[in-house]
Amino acid sequence: MDQAMNERFIEGRRIRSEVLGEDAVQRRLDGADSFNRAFQELVTEYCWGAGWGRSALSRRDKSLMNLGMLSALNRPEEFALHVRAALRNGVTREELQDALFQVAIYCGIPAGVEAFRIASEVLAKECASSATA
Repeated sequence: MDQAMNERFIEGRRIRSEVLGEDAVQRRLDGADSFNRAFQELVTEYCWGAGWGRSALSRRDKSLMNLGMLSALNRPEEFALHVRAALRNGVTREELQDALFQVAIYCGIPAGVEAFRIASEVLAKECASSATA
């Protein structure tokens, strides 16, 4: 790994942990095997270091964009992960709701139904875990 790639990986690892939570990132990295380890390194360096490491858009804005794109692409597991990330990045429940209305309007009602269902589950879990903390 050359110096620039190594620096992007380190920066990506830091950002990924801040956005998704250290436990979620550690589970993914610990769960990597000889088949997918290089892919996890690519995700960390490329998505999180080279992408999320840019500064023109805030993390909050990037989170809202990701929710729209993941809804349109019908990626429910990644969508749930990024709902949690959006909340970490300062997206309020009201902003999340408005974003999902946009999803329903521009991606179709079925995408909106699924997005609201998943977001409701995540919000319920977040509420329950904060109540027990």
